[in-house]
Amino acid sequence: MDEFIYYNNLYDCYYKLLTDKQRSYFENYYFENLSLSEIASTYHVSRNAVYKQLQITLKKLTEYEEKLGLYSKKKKIEEFISNETDKELKKRLEQLFL
Repeated sequence: MDEFIYYNNLYDCYYKLLTDKQRSYFENYYFENLSLSEIASTYHVSRNAVYKQLQITLKKLTEYEEKLGLYSKKKKIEEFISNETDKELKKRLEQLFL
């Protein structure tokens, strides 16, 4: 489950860097909970083609995070804001970053 959440968070950060096909397969599999066979049937490709494309997509998302680190930076900002005690400053930081 943690891996599922992690990849969804990476997708939120980097989806614009993926191809249309990668986005479609990812969204069908992770958001709409379709099986590989259902996705393959929808796009008239083999189940193996969908599986391979999803693996490529997950690898790309991981590589983007390793290079850009947007998700880890976002988590650090959220943690910093949640620990802030000055309510006015906290509100302004939330508006700026979240």
